[in-house]
Amino acid sequence: MRVEILAVGRLKAGAPERELVARYLDRAAAAGRVVGLTGFEVAEVGEGRDVAAESRALLARLPAGARRIVLDERGRALSSRELARRIAGWRDEGASAAAFLIGGADGHDVSVRTGADLVLSLGPMTWPHQLVRALIAEQLYRAVTILGGHPYHRD
Repeated sequence: MRVEILAVGRLKAGAPERELVARYLDRAAAAGRVVGLTGFEVAEVGEGRDVAAESRALLARLPAGARRIVLDERGRALSSRELARRIAGWRDEGASAAAFLIGGADGHDVSVRTGADLVLSLGPMTWPHQLVRALIAEQLYRAVTILGGHPYHRD
């Protein structure tokens, strides 16, 4: 199953956040093959004139048949192990892809949340969307290590 991050906004080349995301996604890609997970890429869409335009752009990049995981403060908080179990479940059900959608400064339009397979919260705090990419990239790497039995994750 391919794993992708779809994000509103573009990180500048050389930005520390871009390097951190790349590092975790490279690690996830290397370890993910053993557990049936591939891809681990980021697709960026430009910031629109409004949330609806950004949401349309995100949905247009959504791979056909992908499980849609929407990052939103109103979502459900999961432990790292719970997220790994969800990803494994989608993989085992034969999903072709899982896409983590990160909105811009004003979040997501209701059209993105509607029909989501999971609306995921990183907690009640508000996070800059650049840092959310890094947090999700690390959690994807962590999920791969959990599924592969690697000792990176400690309970």
